[in-house]
Amino acid sequence: MKPRATFRGVVLRSAGHSSAPRPAAAPTGPARVRVSREVAGRGGKGVSVIRGLPLAQAALEELAARLKRLCGAGGAVRDGAIEIQGEHRDRLVAELAKLGYAAKRAGG
Repeated sequence: MKPRATFRGVVLRSAGHSSAPRPAAAPTGPARVRVSREVAGRGGKGVSVIRGLPLAQAALEELAARLKRLCGAGGAVRDGAIEIQGEHRDRLVAELAKLGYAAKRAGG
């Protein structure tokens, strides 16, 4: 191959391949379900937030209803995350483990 040009002492050659980075492979392991507590934007009231569930919107709504009944609290499904009013992280992690999800408590 013949050198094409130099840039600051580095010889640039065309090798017939693109220099674009390869896309990262999608993770193939189990979903990372995290149960955390948030207070931001809620007037100081804490909510338990469950993120990372690999479920469709309808299934999330159904699971949220079950978890709200378990905790005796209100809640909602927002942006693919389930929010349960109050501090219920330990109870939620235990219930998600019974349902077969590898849930972990996140945050302090």
